[in-house]
Amino acid sequence: MAGQMKDDIEIRSTTPEDLGDLEVLYGAAFPDEDLFPLVTELLGGGDRLLSLAATLDQKLIGHVIFTYCSVEPGGHVVALLGPLCAAPANQKRGVGSKLVRKGFELLDARQVMVLGDPAYYGRFGFKADDLVETPCPIPPEWNEAWQSVLLDGNANKRLAGTLVVPKAWNDPALWSA
Repeated sequence: MAGQMKDDIEIRSTTPEDLGDLEVLYGAAFPDEDLFPLVTELLGGGDRLLSLAATLDQKLIGHVIFTYCSVEPGGHVVALLGPLCAAPANQKRGVGSKLVRKGFELLDARQVMVLGDPAYYGRFGFKADDLVETPCPIPPEWNEAWQSVLLDGNANKRLAGTLVVPKAWNDPALWSA
């Protein structure tokens, strides 16, 4: 069934009408974290981003945001992946993977950054990144969780510098426990 379901999942851009479903989705997927204020700030902030919804039978079951940022010096365009979620009943069924892979296809960025589980994000080619600094300090034990992947596949062109993010991402609480 998991393979069948993955084939039935549709990925599309989010719309303002999705906001209510996104609130329910994030509350269910992250009951111990309140990520919805970040989601609403990102979606309403006017910043350049890619927001994708996963639907099954026209029901929203997953979501991801890629926020366009830059690495300074140089102003190199990169994307910051997150948040990413799938409805609890649909986790471990390829929803998140399909969202991430579709995002990679659509992004107009050289590199994607993420602060997340290396075991999960490693499947997409992410590797620990010690060349790009986070916009806010992260705990030392999270260093392996700060990762990047080059979309063009050229491992010799990794960027170095500091990630410059939109206002919504400048909250230190998003970067620490």
